[in-house]
Amino acid sequence: MTSAPWTRHYQPGVPEEIELPTESLIGLVERSVREAKTCVATEFFGQTMTYAQLGDQINRVAEGLRNLGVKAGDRVALVLPNCPQHIVAFYAVLRLGAVVVEHNPLYTARELRHMFEDHAARVVIAWDAAVEKLRHQPDDIEVDAIVAVNLLKAFPRLKRLALALPVPSLRATRKKLTQPAPGTIAWEELLKSKPIADSHPRPNVHDLAVIQYTSGTTSSPKGAMLSHFNLYSNARQGMAWMHGAEYRKETFYAILPMFHAFGMTLFLTYGILQQARIVLFPQFDVDMVLDAAKKSPPTVYHAVPPIFEATARRAKERGISLKSARFCISGAMNLPDSTVELWEAQSGGLLVEGYGMTEASPVCLGNPFFPSRKTGTIGVPFPSTLMKVVDIEDPTKEVAQGERGELLIKGPQVFSGYWNNPVETERTLLPGGWLRTGDVVTVDADGFTTIVDRVKELIITGGFNVAPSEVEAVLRSHPDIADAAVVGLPAPSGGETVVAAVLMRPGATMDADALRSYCRERLAAYKVPRRFEAVSELPASMLGKVLRKQVKESLAAS
Repeated sequence: MTSAPWTRHYQPGVPEEIELPTESLIGLVERSVREAKTCVATEFFGQTMTYAQLGDQINRVAEGLRNLGVKAGDRVALVLPNCPQHIVAFYAVLRLGAVVVEHNPLYTARELRHMFEDHAARVVIAWDAAVEKLRHQPDDIEVDAIVAVNLLKAFPRLKRLALALPVPSLRATRKKLTQPAPGTIAWEELLKSKPIADSHPRPNVHDLAVIQYTSGTTSSPKGAMLSHFNLYSNARQGMAWMHGAEYRKETFYAILPMFHAFGMTLFLTYGILQQARIVLFPQFDVDMVLDAAKKSPPTVYHAVPPIFEATARRAKERGISLKSARFCISGAMNLPDSTVELWEAQSGGLLVEGYGMTEASPVCLGNPFFPSRKTGTIGVPFPSTLMKVVDIEDPTKEVAQGERGELLIKGPQVFSGYWNNPVETERTLLPGGWLRTGDVVTVDADGFTTIVDRVKELIITGGFNVAPSEVEAVLRSHPDIADAAVVGLPAPSGGETVVAAVLMRPGATMDADALRSYCRERLAAYKVPRRFEAVSELPASMLGKVLRKQVKESLAAS
């Protein structure tokens, strides 16, 4: 790979290319277990597990799964929040050469059914509170075995005893964390297995490791096939980007869900590669996070803008230092300057924005941890990653620098295609290994990239393209509007009509004529919404992104 122009903005010490992996993720975790034996691998509500203990549990659960009939190539579904058992299960499945399929435990039975029908996993490792969604439905999901995980078993003994007390508030907490799951196999039964034989075959570097379903914000979820090579490469790219992070000395705060691609790479692969202490949170609770920070201060804090803002504000109120946090990356949505300023006033490092997608394991671009970073952009490509910007209608034509176009990515982290979906694979992967991201971007003279919209969400009205994010930005600047989502609805004469769903600030009343006048002063006439709808809330993804698809369906129905 020849030297790319954007590498001049890299933090000194960050290489242009990584050393590509030649072994599977099992080689990664086994090396970390050998080298960091007595170091803490996980911390969960104060309970710790060393790397040696992690390795032992992985081998025992792998043998337990083998006894259940799991073999190389089989899909095993994980339906788990962030917890130590999640990390053990992930690597135990991979140890057998089987394939992990991650699921959000908060998904409905209907959402899970679509995915199970697609990947056909016969063994499931699930949070016991989510088991009911897999069974006792009018039409059960067909599986051979469900291994139920009780989160309380990973709690410190004193916390478990406290939660057993007959106090209403504790009883409610206990019910949220665990529920009876009859007819399942207890996780602890797998832990009683003897360790898997060292001679049992390990997977190869190019074997399929994970099927990660896309969020489905613009279409039905698709299962992205990620190999050991893809995921290991992205972990090494993350390690290269965080130049200065030290083996066995970093503390990662696993706030983002590990069933999501961003959390999976940050904590399940990169965190283990870094031999870090991974502090696990089953959900984001700002006071829970800050309580943990008093004992184990975070050095690596990856989240989304609302979490950074909430953490910084609450830390200031409680007088808790965040100066330990040196490596902080925000993703999934635009990072406001105000959030950067607030966080950096409380923390010990820069807060930078990055970019990724499930199909790229997921991280592709990022801002450097260096003064060359540019807030408001998603940065520049990671080591060993190429990008180009092409015409939205014709991806064979590159656009001029500064013009809008679709972002294409190429690198060792790019997936091989969608599970059971050759048509979408062909649409997404272009000749030469280029990945169509579906994101419309611009690139400035310094090579920094800014997302301006999604290709599939562009609104075509009167022959013109309208970028929803541009209209939304104008609406959010109105003092009476807290948030907005802009979509296109079919127009009687053909094409689409620009429609805005607006969330008003407390005490404010929507005045459609006034909003239309406000937009006309700031937008070309064809971009101004023809219809405004006041809403009480806007649907959002697990990472806080407004789901325009759902907004569009709701507005169309009304």
